[in-house]
Amino acid sequence: MTIGGIIAAMATPMFEDGSINEAELRNQVNRQIAAGVTGIFCLGTNGEAYILNKEEKIRVMQLFVEEAAGRVPVYAGTGCVGTKDTVELSQKAQELGVGALSVISPYFAAINQQELYEHYASVAQSVDLPVVLYNMPARTGNHLDYKTVSRLAQNFRNIAGIKDSSGNFDNILRYIESTDSESFSVLSGNDSLILWTLMAGGKGGITAVANILPEIMVSIYRYWEAGDFENAKKAQDSIRPIRDCFRFGNPNSIVKRAANLIGQPIGPCRKPFGIVSKEADDAITETLKTYYAAYMK
Repeated sequence: MTIGGIIAAMATPMFEDGSINEAELRNQVNRQIAAGVTGIFCLGTNGEAYILNKEEKIRVMQLFVEEAAGRVPVYAGTGCVGTKDTVELSQKAQELGVGALSVISPYFAAINQQELYEHYASVAQSVDLPVVLYNMPARTGNHLDYKTVSRLAQNFRNIAGIKDSSGNFDNILRYIESTDSESFSVLSGNDSLILWTLMAGGKGGITAVANILPEIMVSIYRYWEAGDFENAKKAQDSIRPIRDCFRFGNPNSIVKRAANLIGQPIGPCRKPFGIVSKEADDAITETLKTYYAAYMK
């Protein structure tokens, strides 16, 4: 499979009590595919994988694979704190028919680069699926150095890419410069850097904003692919207003609230997360009305 394009980092729809809304999850899978995404990603940060138990994660993967039905690849976040748990969940994802894994670095406890290398090596050796590394130091407390990424890419055929959510474009450049673009895909995990990552030699982005504005996110890639930089930049710049709302708190909560406001009933984040202040709610509502009125239901 080709790893690249616009991959929707999908929220996990929930009811008010925090249980998973399976019917709406299926609806959202179809919504993203209809918008033209090249892949759908479950159990990432926006999918609230950090607060789902193992059985729920397995069920979410099942639902994604069933509903996608081979129309687009399903990426699944299988990274856990421990190597053993990560390997077991990755093997289960392969058994269920997931197309590629996204494996966030171990988190909470500090880890050195050799430990990271050995962790990812164990995962790569345990499955036949493509493995996309996931660097998100602001939330994990650990950073995947470009030299470690280069070693992994050289030594393991199925370590096929990295999603970088550091927000540091120079970090993306180091990943691109130190890996083979023919066999390794660098993806932006920051929605605002997708076009610039493509122009620098990366392959696309895994995007949270697709939960709100999937057609706009897809258009960034399509315009770029067609060589229309002017319209690609317009599309890229157009998401700045909604991203500015992320300053009000946990981006997962902002994304879910905005999606609900435009008529996509994906529900709240699981408690204790998801409280959106009145100030934030007013700002999100006004932003949607002002800049994205066509999406309001």
